[in-house]
Amino acid sequence: MAAKVWTRKAPAGAALDKVQEAIRNRSPSVPIPKPTSDLNELKADSDSFTLASFTTEDAFELGNLLYARLYPFAVEGKPTLISISLANSSQVIYQTVTGPGVTPDNESWVRRKRNTVLRFGSSTWYMHNKFKGNEVEFAAKFAIADEQKGNYAIHGGAIPIRVQGVEGIVAVVVVSGLKQDEDHGVIVDVIKNNWE
Repeated sequence: MAAKVWTRKAPAGAALDKVQEAIRNRSPSVPIPKPTSDLNELKADSDSFTLASFTTEDAFELGNLLYARLYPFAVEGKPTLISISLANSSQVIYQTVTGPGVTPDNESWVRRKRNTVLRFGSSTWYMHNKFKGNEVEFAAKFAIADEQKGNYAIHGGAIPIRVQGVEGIVAVVVVSGLKQDEDHGVIVDVIKNNWE
């Protein structure tokens, strides 16, 4: 079965309006839908997304939409780091924090989650559920040496972006700072609500 191809609903710049609205209104956070842990459902529905295009403009829109969605959590004392990078070079094309309290450790989580997506081609939430969170089993399965274990994380919050007609992963979207199911779930929620 061919993957669904998602197209952005709103024109460029629409996400900035949502960011301004979130900052002005300071509304309470809206719960993030909990993602499935069933591997078949996850693979079919939210392990990765195939978009019609993915340019720096698309990254800017997606990043700002994530910011607008996550800003209320930061106001409540739960800030996050949002990072979007290209897969071929790991060049960061969008990155921000939603509020004070993000630490260098979040940056480390972003790097480790990104590495997992790039090596295995699946979301970190998928990998987490595949190995039931067992990092030792994960490392043993893929012969990851002790000195390399710190380069990978099987904690939810990183999702591969693919583009129709392009082989492989084009970009990786990462969120770090909430519970791992929320880090994954917010990316899925934002894409499904703003792409069709």
